Amino acid sequence: MLRNGFFLGVLAALSALPASVAAQADNATLYGMRNSIGDISMSPDGSQLAYIQPARERGLVLFVASAEGGEPKPVFQSDGAPWHLAWCSWASNVRIVCTLYGVYDPGYGYVLPFTRLVAVGTDGRNMKQLGQNSLNSAYGLRQFDGQIIAWPAADDGQVVMTREYRQEEQTNTRLASVAEGVGVDMVDTASLRVRRVENPRIDASRYLADETGAVRIVGVRSTDAQGMMRDLMIYSYRKPGSRDWKPLSRVTSEGDAFDPEAVNAERNLAYGFKNKDGRRAAYAVTLGETAPETLLFAHDRVDVGEFIRIGRTGRVIGVSYTTDKPEYKLFDEEYAALAARLQKALPGLPIVNFIDASRDESRLLLFAGSDTDPGRYYVYDKASRKLGEVALARPDLEGRPQAEVKPVSYPAADGTSIPAYLTLPPGSDGRKLPAIVMPHGGPSARDEWGFDWLAQYYAAQGYAVIQPNFRGSAGYGDDWYVENGFRSWRVAVGDVNDAGRWLVKEGIADPAKLAVVGWSYGGYAALQSAALDPDLFKATVAIAPVTDLKALVGKARNFTNARLVSDFIGTGPHLVEGSPVQQVAKMKAPVLMFSGDQDLNVDISQARSMEAALKAAGKPVEMVTYPGLDHQLYDSSARADMLRRSDMFLKKTLGLP
Repeated sequence: MLRNGFFLGVLAALSALPASVAAQADNATLYGMRNSIGDISMSPDGSQLAYIQPARERGLVLFVASAEGGEPKPVFQSDGAPWHLAWCSWASNVRIVCTLYGVYDPGYGYVLPFTRLVAVGTDGRNMKQLGQNSLNSAYGLRQFDGQIIAWPAADDGQVVMTREYRQEEQTNTRLASVAEGVGVDMVDTASLRVRRVENPRIDASRYLADETGAVRIVGVRSTDAQGMMRDLMIYSYRKPGSRDWKPLSRVTSEGDAFDPEAVNAERNLAYGFKNKDGRRAAYAVTLGETAPETLLFAHDRVDVGEFIRIGRTGRVIGVSYTTDKPEYKLFDEEYAALAARLQKALPGLPIVNFIDASRDESRLLLFAGSDTDPGRYYVYDKASRKLGEVALARPDLEGRPQAEVKPVSYPAADGTSIPAYLTLPPGSDGRKLPAIVMPHGGPSARDEWGFDWLAQYYAAQGYAVIQPNFRGSAGYGDDWYVENGFRSWRVAVGDVNDAGRWLVKEGIADPAKLAVVGWSYGGYAALQSAALDPDLFKATVAIAPVTDLKALVGKARNFTNARLVSDFIGTGPHLVEGSPVQQVAKMKAPVLMFSGDQDLNVDISQARSMEAALKAAGKPVEMVTYPGLDHQLYDSSARADMLRRSDMFLKKTLGLP
């Protein structure tokens, strides 16, 4: 089992159901299966791929395979109890570094997240833990091992990584460590030889290195007198070759100051984001005394999403953003031309992402997908211009028709046009259907056009599905975000309800067969919808829902982000009026809830309180708990069970065959 924080065994992965089984599997099994590729990366020389695949139940296996094809080789696995393989990449052509993520109770009475960074040879041997071995120190838990912030150009198995240091027992001896805080080390992943790059700092929370491995930016999270985090990150920078820190920016959630994401040594630039005209825009800042800013890209309707980065150096080549569909702006002329050629070579797969590259960028690892194609991975060779498919994101759905996703808009009660995505069952006429309004999580998030396994499952079962980007969603600028979906719940949930009314008005939905289904904040919105219109939805499904805003703030008191959570949720009447657990008297529709008992995002007590309140009020409610699972229910069997149960509940409640 687990030893020293990670699993040492090797097990063949279940990359896909056997063909005979897949042909007979129900939709819940097929759509509930986790993606066959959890993470994938390319070796420095471009000859190999490392990828994570799901194994039995909640397990995960790291495989290595030739980029030219051939039999993949298992390297090691995590069993999901509690450790999950979250991410892997190459330290050299023969060594791989992976992050293990786990959630469990270290004896405090509540669960906490932990990470461990490990390295292993492609032969499965010489596994090393790169961070701290023990769980406890004299002055607190060792929760996080750190992150890789640079891959040295030699690609010899060394990494530049942040490491968390805690003082050890017996600090009066020379053997015990008195280092405290987050520092940066150069670590040999095979021998564990360490060279200190940055001494640990108790106030440091983030470091950015350039492509040479030099640390150029440090971020310090401001705290109050009680050690609680404040909404302020203070960044400093270094000139090339200097060890002196100079002030760069003071960043808050308002987004009005430069928030750095990457550093380029060759051009002496930092790339980052700040607001322009109320929307997030991409900027470059010269790391010098005057620190001039250059606007790289801004859109007049939506926020800029992320920087597009390439290869081992993480070189910035463009930005992504989403209007009705995902789009991008490439600054690099070579990659702009290549992207245009790829669009022509991959008709029907408009979502094309650069995943990784060899050190010299002669070989690229790509992802391509669409609303009806879950996605496939390709290796592209620049010299030969050869494009070869190497993996499918969901092989068990290959050849099965999926539902098209159509960008739409509908009017809210105050006349505001709300963007949304409409998915109709394949082959349906789109008239008088059983229908689901599916608000997204967050609330600081948004839905995007593409393949969505949850919406596709319900469409395959015969439901029309609409996914509204209600006001309170991220991605559309400050005015659209309002005060966030909790403080401005009436606006956000009102937009969700108006999506249901629009489906009925357009003749798409049968008003007697209209349901609301949501996950996380979406589950909150699903339950809270009854506070505004108890008669609109005839069935409610809430997965990992927030139900009590006061309790949400109270739970955060155990953690250093308590002040941030309190400020985000706010104070006032909305703590009661905006909490579903306080609105059960208004509810008419039967409720089905799902929750994992190790959920860090939304504690299971939220769903349990809702269940108790509904039962006390004599309202129909059912709750399903998944032991050992967190917010994502990252278990194929659990997800299939959740899909199957929710469909049965909806069909029974809505009177469907």
